[in-house]
Amino acid sequence: MQRDLAPGSVPDFPEPVVTHRVERWADGNVSAQEDQLAQETPVALVYNGISHAVMLASPGDLVEFATGFTLSEGIAEAVDEIYDIEVMATAEGIEVHIGLSSRRMAALKERRRNLSGRTGCGLCGTESLAEVERAHAQLPVVKGFTAVNIHRAMQSLAAGQRMHALTGAVHAAAWATRDGSVEYVFEDVGRHNALDKLIGRLAREKKSFSEGCALITSRASFEMVQKCLALGIPLLAAVSAPTSLAVKMAQESGLTLLGFVRKGQHVVYADPHKLLTAQVPA
Repeated sequence: MQRDLAPGSVPDFPEPVVTHRVERWADGNVSAQEDQLAQETPVALVYNGISHAVMLASPGDLVEFATGFTLSEGIAEAVDEIYDIEVMATAEGIEVHIGLSSRRMAALKERRRNLSGRTGCGLCGTESLAEVERAHAQLPVVKGFTAVNIHRAMQSLAAGQRMHALTGAVHAAAWATRDGSVEYVFEDVGRHNALDKLIGRLAREKKSFSEGCALITSRASFEMVQKCLALGIPLLAAVSAPTSLAVKMAQESGLTLLGFVRKGQHVVYADPHKLLTAQVPA
């Protein structure tokens, strides 16, 4: 429902976490308390004045989100083709206006009818089965990743999950270097959104996508693998399981894919880079 605003007023920008009064039940005892909820906000992505998609996302790091989405979905091929990004609060949600190069905007108009229904599920709006798997170049062989360092990074990921600590309702995507250091952590109610925010930050800072790996606190779905391949990320490590299509694409495209990376254990589903698997401390 549209919210009425006074003439000339500007809507408040939503907070990522909101407080809600709840009734908590524990072992037969009931108490009134305050709980923290993750904000879920409609975010419209508008390219050169044309609305392209509306996502449900956490209302933070939206410049990174728009950058990452634009690159991982193939709307732009390089961050330099994104001229500017402006985030605006509206009565209905948030609009992110992205200035795109004329060449990439022309290409977007060609595919816009097929993609206008996308809401983060990854396949909504595709017109044929042939469009499901976008073509990606084979990843080059990258060496130097060790199981020990990947687990070290995954174990330290929790320290950057501030929204999850408050709400228990968001996913995280992180960037780890080969020595196991976590450089960036992004959170969102949508697992795809969290990964897009991470990709956006890396792109905006001109980081090399081949020099680290992505960690995610969700399952490794087909779309997550596809986003990594679009940017040349060589390794994806997930706390949960992968899907069969994600494994197939990882194997075919040269991406190292790990699942169930937790408590000193992991499962290797695709490993063209020959991950060094020295014993992992529990």
